[in-house]
Amino acid sequence: MSSISDISETEKSIVQSTLDERWGKNKVELHIVDVEARLSKADRELTECPALYWEQGECHFVIIKTDENQYRTQFYYGNREQFGTSIPEYDNLGDCVLSLLRLQADHELSRSEQQDS
Repeated sequence: MSSISDISETEKSIVQSTLDERWGKNKVELHIVDVEARLSKADRELTECPALYWEQGECHFVIIKTDENQYRTQFYYGNREQFGTSIPEYDNLGDCVLSLLRLQADHELSRSEQQDS
């Protein structure tokens, strides 16, 4: 059992309002899920962590809560296309979700340019 507190309504609201700004109100369904993660590189065991998950188009997004006010991000299109931000963990959820969305938007642009060429 993990000692990491669950995702709060405030945390969910911060992410949902940012998603509503990007894609429009009620366009993205945000889910609270549990994932397993190594909290440090030295950990051999996985720890169950609460996370926020959503999909948009072919892309899947995850924000993992690893401690109080500590978050990791990832977006992926499948097993071979998984990405995180250059910052391993964020202490501000607003910065975390904005960085994730910016990085994914940049990647999406690059991905579409590659498909066009």
